Amino acid sequence: MAALARLSPPILQTLSRVAGVDYAAPEAKTAQEIARGVAALFFLFTRQRDGLAGPYLERDDLRRAYVAYYLPVNLAKVQSLLKELPAWPTDPASAGRPFRVLDIGSGPGTAVLAVLDWMAAAPNLSARPLECVAIDRSPMALGDCACLWETYRSLARAPGGQLRTVCEDVERTSLWRRWDRRSSESFDVIVLANALGELFISARDPLAPRVALVSSLLDLLDPAGTLMIIEPALRDTSRALHRLRDRLLEDKVCTVYSPCLHEQTCPALVKVEDWCHEERQWVPPPIVSVIDRDVGLIKDALKFSYLLLRKDGRTIVPRRTDVYRVVSELRKMKGEKRVWLCNETGRPEVGLLDRMRSETNAPFEALHRGAIVKIDQIVRGQRKGREATVGRIPESATVEVIRSV
Repeated sequence: MAALARLSPPILQTLSRVAGVDYAAPEAKTAQEIARGVAALFFLFTRQRDGLAGPYLERDDLRRAYVAYYLPVNLAKVQSLLKELPAWPTDPASAGRPFRVLDIGSGPGTAVLAVLDWMAAAPNLSARPLECVAIDRSPMALGDCACLWETYRSLARAPGGQLRTVCEDVERTSLWRRWDRRSSESFDVIVLANALGELFISARDPLAPRVALVSSLLDLLDPAGTLMIIEPALRDTSRALHRLRDRLLEDKVCTVYSPCLHEQTCPALVKVEDWCHEERQWVPPPIVSVIDRDVGLIKDALKFSYLLLRKDGRTIVPRRTDVYRVVSELRKMKGEKRVWLCNETGRPEVGLLDRMRSETNAPFEALHRGAIVKIDQIVRGQRKGREATVGRIPESATVEVIRSV
């Protein structure tokens, strides 16, 4: 299991100052005020998603609640995926070129703040100048974005970086067609964090304009860059993301770097009850835990669905039929343990009987959601004349965790 993610001290200090709350020891009254806004936002994000088409971040109470509670959670998600990306080139030509980031539907600038903090410790990147563009329809949220950016730079004494905020309604703008597409203007990272599912909600077929939007953003991506899409770990939003993935691959405008280990249609769409999401361990700031208790939420882990898309064909690990992504928790049952796996062969359920445990297959017992694992043998027996639905790990099999998350 990878080390638990933690927000850096400069990030916590920045959020404390801008949100007006002590992240280490929040006052009860302040925490209660923020909790009311968080409860309203949670209802909007999960139960009344049609309301997301409105300018909810124009309300001071909701914007403060978002910055205090949702921003640190979502920032940690963005940083967990930034750490998953391949190393950038180290050639002299790249060393002097700005590292350019585009944050679509930025809100108060979750992604650009995440990158600003991450770059300070990122190998091969800390010396490169940073240029970020944050686009959102809310001028109030963009004001918070600029404030968070400058506050962080002041507190962390961060090196120079440029932030440009653009107030645009992504659904109605032709910004992508107007953008200067010279190679020097391409982006190394483009982020849509909890934004895509809020776009085109009123459209008869939201998938079509979302595919068109992502395709146009891919045109702005550097040949060695990554487009990052993060969505809530909800069944409907996750399945919508799976369908978007399939359409983009069908149109051959990109490939998937992660989480998928194949370019086939998503097997989680076969059954209506299936969906795929990620879960990463982290250490939440005290303010998040306090609000969780008040509102009845649980943010002890980072749960989300995501896509990392590229145009150069790179993948997080080499693709093989015996390499799988774990897409469920390890379920401990009577006499065995089971997980669901996914790769180009499908989405099989696989189990290891306790009596078949051996030194070579023992790593199976420590599998967790998101891990990438190599299994050289999965046996499917016959049951009532038909192939068994659950594959079995034989005693002679070798199980190797290639990547924890």
